[in-house]
Amino acid sequence: MAAALLDHHAGGGVTVRSAGSAPADTVNPAVVAAMAEIGLDISREYPKPLTEDSVRSADVVITMGCGDACPFYPGKRYLDWALPDPAGRPVEEVREIRDLIDDRVRRLLRELLPGDA
Repeated sequence: MAAALLDHHAGGGVTVRSAGSAPADTVNPAVVAAMAEIGLDISREYPKPLTEDSVRSADVVITMGCGDACPFYPGKRYLDWALPDPAGRPVEEVREIRDLIDDRVRRLLRELLPGDA
């Protein structure tokens, strides 16, 4: 959700990668539904594993509770967004998580792209 929201709001102003330390086999259907409600189609997306290269090439790394499983490189800006995991939750609860992520994404973009977001 964070990658799709960031990509959407940034309008090409940032490069976004999404990956997980323990990715599922498929994207959660409730997440797909919650994102579709706001006009973002992530139905063709798939979970990707986190790689050291993706972290190494990033300026900002947003984690969501991966702890020691996430590679750490000095000089990178790390943000840990402590949010509920949408896994196994109904779409009503996923909407709330989506909205929390959307708020954080918008705040981050105001820092990264002042005047554009």
